[in-house]
Amino acid sequence: MSVCLFAALYATAASTAPSVVTVNADLVTVIGGEPVFPIGFTLGPPPDGKTPEGKDGLQELADAGATFLRTGPVGGGWDEPALEAEQRWQDAAAEHGLYCWVFLRELGSISPDQPQREALLRKVVTRFRNHPGLGFWKGEDEPAWGNKPVEPIRRAYEIIKELDPNHPVQLTQAPRNTVEELRAYNAACDITACDIYPISYPPGIHSDRPNKEISMVGDYTRTMMEVAEGKLPVWMVLQIAFSGTVKPGKTLRLPTLAQERFMAYQAIINGARGLVFFGGNLPQAMTPEDAALGWNWRFWNRVLRPLMDEIGRHSPLHPALVAPESRAQPVFHVKQLFDGTWDPSQLEFCVRETPDALFLLACKREGATVEVEFSGLPADLGKGDVLYEEPRTVQAQDGRFTDWFGPFEVHVYRFARAR
Repeated sequence: MSVCLFAALYATAASTAPSVVTVNADLVTVIGGEPVFPIGFTLGPPPDGKTPEGKDGLQELADAGATFLRTGPVGGGWDEPALEAEQRWQDAAAEHGLYCWVFLRELGSISPDQPQREALLRKVVTRFRNHPGLGFWKGEDEPAWGNKPVEPIRRAYEIIKELDPNHPVQLTQAPRNTVEELRAYNAACDITACDIYPISYPPGIHSDRPNKEISMVGDYTRTMMEVAEGKLPVWMVLQIAFSGTVKPGKTLRLPTLAQERFMAYQAIINGARGLVFFGGNLPQAMTPEDAALGWNWRFWNRVLRPLMDEIGRHSPLHPALVAPESRAQPVFHVKQLFDGTWDPSQLEFCVRETPDALFLLACKREGATVEVEFSGLPADLGKGDVLYEEPRTVQAQDGRFTDWFGPFEVHVYRFARAR
């Protein structure tokens, strides 16, 4: 059998076999046995949509290293047309190596006195549970902020898991409520998440906390890590556009690449094990040309595609994104303060190790530019690549190295290790 024929047969088998999605002991998503850092879009381009260049839209996302798309009814509940629309989404996702994150809407909460709703939930789950395009179920949206009782949501979760043990159930919370209030919903999901959209005029209107800078993303990620208690993966839902920037009377404001990059990395550094980007389908944030195509391709090309090159499934960083937290516990101190005052909490970092390398991801919040020395790293480290800033490198000696950080700056260091 030729190599080309074998590859074609393998691809066909992979696209028709039921998907299996699990979460491992390190809270990393595993799809078909492969650890993945899930990156998704809510909503994505239409299932038959094209890029401005005429390329298949879903294939463009898949080629960039995306994982999933939110699907499910939009603007209404589950009925026969919604089921048929979901079938088209699932088929298209499977064709392009993507997965659907199915929003259950009204079916995410089931009371004992709702037998018809329960029957419909069972119908939806049974229909798609073995589809190769299924990735995740999405339950009630922002249930704590909506004061939704926990028990009916937990009941829906138990029905889903009874019928389909092979796909996680996810709940997204609003940037509201206390840790204790949010934690009550952990019994109704396998993955927890929070949406936070800091880019607006005036800044930070999506948050009710005093911090109105984009560093609020890290604050809310740490809150959700407290909510999860080390038992559930945390996803963070980040901004393309949202109601605070597209409603009448609001001023349209979209994140720059530097802002989106900082928010994504800050979420990862503070513990996020998946990212979702919200609002690419909002026509108020699109050019007329993109509106005709059904998705914000201008924003994709300007901001998200370059970011996907750094953190997507095909990136050199991806092995670190699916690695457990390192046992190395470095510390840092400021060698030089360029201007202003210094608060140690302004610098955030995490360390991940793979068989081939040690990765240190670090970001600087608002405040002064500083020169920082990291220490306490393995003594055998030498030259480190500063990923995505090539040809820049740093030199470690005796487990120490020094670098500069400006406000909202991110550096990604990779030190090769002898196997």
